[in-house]
Amino acid sequence: MQRYAAQRLLQLAPVLVSVSVLVFLMVHLVPGDPVQVMLQDYGTPAQAAALRHTLGLDRPLAVQYGVFAWRALHGDFGRSIRSGRPVSGEIALRLPYTLQLTAASMVVAIALGLVLGMIAALQHRRLPDYAAMVAALAGISLPSFWFGLVLILIFSYYLRWLPAAGADTPGSLILPAVTLGTSAASIIARLSRSSLLEVLRQEFIRTARAKGMREWRVLYRHGLRNALIPVLSIIGLQVAGLLGGAVIVETVFGWPGLGRLAIDAIFNRDIPMIQGIVLVAATIFVAVNLAIDLLYALVDPRIRYS
Repeated sequence: MQRYAAQRLLQLAPVLVSVSVLVFLMVHLVPGDPVQVMLQDYGTPAQAAALRHTLGLDRPLAVQYGVFAWRALHGDFGRSIRSGRPVSGEIALRLPYTLQLTAASMVVAIALGLVLGMIAALQHRRLPDYAAMVAALAGISLPSFWFGLVLILIFSYYLRWLPAAGADTPGSLILPAVTLGTSAASIIARLSRSSLLEVLRQEFIRTARAKGMREWRVLYRHGLRNALIPVLSIIGLQVAGLLGGAVIVETVFGWPGLGRLAIDAIFNRDIPMIQGIVLVAATIFVAVNLAIDLLYALVDPRIRYS
């Protein structure tokens, strides 16, 4: 297991380097002069020259990337064009909110998705199966911003059970987490259903039942554990969807996370802030997928032995 984990850690290096190159090139992929784009029509030539020097755009491209990578390695993403404060400081203030929302949404997605998938598989071609799959299809089809507004209308405006926006109370997390996690739960439900159905048709399941093993033990020890192997892979991929969907959901619910910070940075053409946010989000996604790979090896011993 330690050798497998070491191999996965070594494979992260080229991935993170590639991500850093793409993030660095964001400045140079902007049509026209990036300094004029950031200053719009309000900057003087002297201000443009000062900003170009501050961003290091007057240096050779290789030197610019070396400085960018070295600073990013030490958590320095430069200063925000809009506020003048360090980008890393602004991200550090907002990142806990996004991680909290992503983790809560992932809990909702996994719990709801696995329950629906198991019910559908165990009640195959019966009413619970059809109802669960219709619910999963609706969860995938509904836009997150529309679903969030519906939840606000029902639970905040009419029932007055939960706050509509902000992050002031523990209840403020419920509606954004449900909104963000529903789509991922639908995908997990459909995959876990098909995976569990395939496992339950295998010979070792019939053998376990023939030996007189209790049904719940057959399902938990032999069925669910083997069915989770492909589900774990899709869970890792859903983290990227949750981080991307958080941009919309945080805006709808007024959640003070990286999503709202990214929207403000885009509107203000704050390229250093956008670079920092994208690099941090990509690093989180890579780290989560590493954790999923290690968990995958724990569930399926064949992975680490090979």
